[in-house]
Amino acid sequence: MPAKKNPSRARAATYRDAGVNLDAADELVERIGPIVRRTYGPRALPSHGAFAGLFRLDYDERLFARNYRDPVLVACADGVGSKLLIAIHSGRYTTIGVDLVAMNVNDLLCSGAEPLFFLDYVAVNTLEPDQVTQLVSGIAIGCEQAGCALLGGETAEMPDLYRKNHFDLAGFAVGVVERGRIMSAANVRKDDVLIGLPASGLHSNGYALARKLLIDEAGRDLHDEVRALEEPLVDALLRPTRIYVKPVFAALHAYRGRPMITGMAHITGGGLPGNVPRMLPDNCDAVIRRGSWPVPPIFGLLEHAGVAEDEMYRVFNMGLGFVLAVRPKSADAVVRRLQRAGEQACVIGRIRRGRGRLEIT
Repeated sequence: MPAKKNPSRARAATYRDAGVNLDAADELVERIGPIVRRTYGPRALPSHGAFAGLFRLDYDERLFARNYRDPVLVACADGVGSKLLIAIHSGRYTTIGVDLVAMNVNDLLCSGAEPLFFLDYVAVNTLEPDQVTQLVSGIAIGCEQAGCALLGGETAEMPDLYRKNHFDLAGFAVGVVERGRIMSAANVRKDDVLIGLPASGLHSNGYALARKLLIDEAGRDLHDEVRALEEPLVDALLRPTRIYVKPVFAALHAYRGRPMITGMAHITGGGLPGNVPRMLPDNCDAVIRRGSWPVPPIFGLLEHAGVAEDEMYRVFNMGLGFVLAVRPKSADAVVRRLQRAGEQACVIGRIRRGRGRLEIT
């Protein structure tokens, strides 16, 4: 008597049956290839289809000579947090790619490092080439703004780990700085001037609280026009993090002979109180004056929703995305240089003797 066939074995099992689409992955690779190559400069070596990206630290060509005497590599990793949920709910994915680059290269910049290359990791429930192409397009835009190469990345399809339509992003940046020009808290001194560079909005921090207050509790629709913002809520919440690399390097390179810029802080999670002290020596305090810079209206909307002022400063950047400490005699020149590079730089405070803390007056 012939054996009964097992219905579940009627056809051969495939990876797609488990939720992973290899054809979509191949399509994505072909789509993003030209986008990635758009970020390449002369130091990135073509390596399409290879297992790793290639990047030359120094040039051989005289035309591009920019070699390092005592190079130190600087690396960091970051994500964009629950801002992803706003992108998922709105179906808009490009700007969070810019955020991903910004969160990394702005951190590198605080060490005085020039960003060299960037890598991304995208983990999804189901691989949708259109969605991931938007993400990678945003990452490429961020890399172009930062002057670094999008050297490689990884896209993982994991339906058992992520909910339908959900995904996660991580980014990794590598930069280089001459050892003698590494930014150190020891460089900051009493009477140094603090210069602030404006944020475009929330950047990529505080979104758990912002979503709770503005969407979950207030019941606002993301696409509703908000009178206080003069734009739809989704536009304010998805405005990308500003990338400060090129204007700050314009100032750094203008004064190579003298250390005019002595410290830098990227204002991310923890706000001004959590990040400005990271550039201070133990014997100095930073004193910042309220009202010395413009504050985007999204912060007023959040404060009106019930957040105490101290908590606002502890959670959000409050309109400042980057802070520099500068020698007092050079402050005006540095502000002018930053303004010529497109920044609305302004003096926001000073360094005084203290214990490594921030005071907002």
